[in-house]
Formats: sequence, structure tokens, C-alpha cells
Amino acid sequence: PSMRTPTEMIVGLVLCPCGLLLTLTGTLAPSWRQVSLVPDQPTDVVWEQGIWDICRERQSTHDRLCGQADELGYFEQVPVRVAQGLMPSSLVVTVVGLLVAALGVRCWQPEPRHLVAGVAGLVLLLSGLMSLVPSSWYTQELWALPAPTGSTLTVGYSLVLSYLGSCLEILGGLALALSFHHCCKER
Repeated sequence: PSMRTPTEMIVGLVLCPCGLLLTLTGTLAPSWRQVSLVPDQPTDVVWEQGIWDICRERQSTHDRLCGQADELGYFEQVPVRVAQGLMPSSLVVTVVGLLVAALGVRCWQPEPRHLVAGVAGLVLLLSGLMSLVPSSWYTQELWALPAPTGSTLTVGYSLVLSYLGSCLEILGGLALALSFHHCCKER
């Protein structure tokens, strides 16, 4: 038996923790959408809306105040509610998948457990899909979510990080799921 850890396991164990960090940042940071040029506000005021918080920042002075009142019912919108449920769930499933992957990949044993690593890959693939769904839906509804009339809407960095994290988790999960190939060859 070869003492080398299979490449697909290494790829999975590199991509998935990176995806976890990006998804975690995207979930917690309050910038899924930026609202600028709000009527009756100074031109340098930007509202950053996340799935948990709304922040108001004055860009000329960098004064930032979070915990703003949700006067338009932003947090009651279905895409925001779905993101509030699926993003943390995805993080939990990712942690579980990484723990299972650690048991399957050769860390403290002479041979990797291909079946366990493959199952971990499927769990991580699921977690990536769980965070991709709310990110995609939110993007689809970005301009339909309530905002002051006449303001300018743009995608925030948290949404981009959530997308990237989801994609890394999906790719890492697929890489680990390739371990099933070795499992079938052994039989």
C-alpha cells in the first residue's frame, strides 16, 4: 500500500475549510446588499443590508452605525428569512462533514478510509448546496427586496463571499466524493 494520501482527499481538505471561512464571513458580515444615493440623505451615506443587520455608513468620515431600524420590512422578506435559516445550517453541516472527513482521510492511520471520506464528500457537497440556494435566491430577488424609492442597489461583498464559499465547498465535496472510486476498486 502507498503511504501517500490520495490527491482528491487533499483537494477536498483544502477547499472545504476555505469555503467554510468564506461562508462564515458571508453569513455574519452585514453587506449582502448596498443601498446608496438614498433620497433625503447625504450623497455619501450607504446602507449595508445583511441577513442579520442593517448598517449605515457615511463614506466621507467612515462613521458606521449598525443596528438600524428595519422600516421597510426587509427582514420579513422570504429570501432573507430563508438565508437566515439555511446559512447557519450550512455552516453546521460543513463542520460535521469536515469532522467525518478527518476520520476518513489518513490522519493517524496507515490507510485512508475511502468509504468514510466519500460520505464526508457527500455531506460537504450538501452543505455547499445549502448555502448556494439562499445566495442565489437573494441575488435573484436583490432588486425586488424593499428599498427607498430612487436609491441605487448593488451587490455587497458578503453575498460574493457566500457564493465563493459555497462553490469551494461543492468542489471540495465532489473531490472527496471521488474517494468512492477507490472504495469500489478495492471490492
